[in-house]
Amino acid sequence: MPYFDSARGRLHYRRWSVDSPAATLVLLPGTGQHSGHYHRFATALERLARIELWTLDTAGQGLSEGDPEAPGTIDELAADARGLLGEVTAAAPVLMGHSLGAVTALAVAAENPGDLGGLVLCGTPRRATEIAPDPRLPVLAVHGADDRRAPIDVIRLWTARHGSVDLREYADAGHDLLHEPVRQRVTADIAEWVLAAVR
Repeated sequence: MPYFDSARGRLHYRRWSVDSPAATLVLLPGTGQHSGHYHRFATALERLARIELWTLDTAGQGLSEGDPEAPGTIDELAADARGLLGEVTAAAPVLMGHSLGAVTALAVAAENPGDLGGLVLCGTPRRATEIAPDPRLPVLAVHGADDRRAPIDVIRLWTARHGSVDLREYADAGHDLLHEPVRQRVTADIAEWVLAAVR
């Protein structure tokens, strides 16, 4: 099992290896989720576009050490995400975050946008809109039109202010797009966008 050491203990991650991958996607899950929830997503990315997926178990989740009731501050989460990126062998991977992971991904990308091939945000909460994406970094935001945890109106306004963000909305979909009935369409859209971004 792959682990790396962080300031908050040993953190676990999963890598779904792909022979000669066309791109690498690094996923930061949301609160209460872990890498084991993303087998289906990883399989679809490989089948659709030969994209290799790496996913972190946030501190206290999955097989990572830590308190499950206290995922950490954004600075701590960003440090953990940078630790995972340090394990990734591919150059300029695309970073993806869901919910709290989207806030973390934006924080990481704001520090070193040149190290990434792009940024994918899923179910982006209101607090993420306090961070402006680097205009040189391509960003995809996927969001359920019926998301009750992170209402889409806020994200519509945020993406309208930032021309580098491509917003994709999904009708009859809520917060957890990768596990909802629209998941195949969302995954296909992400795969297509990632390949275009790394080209």
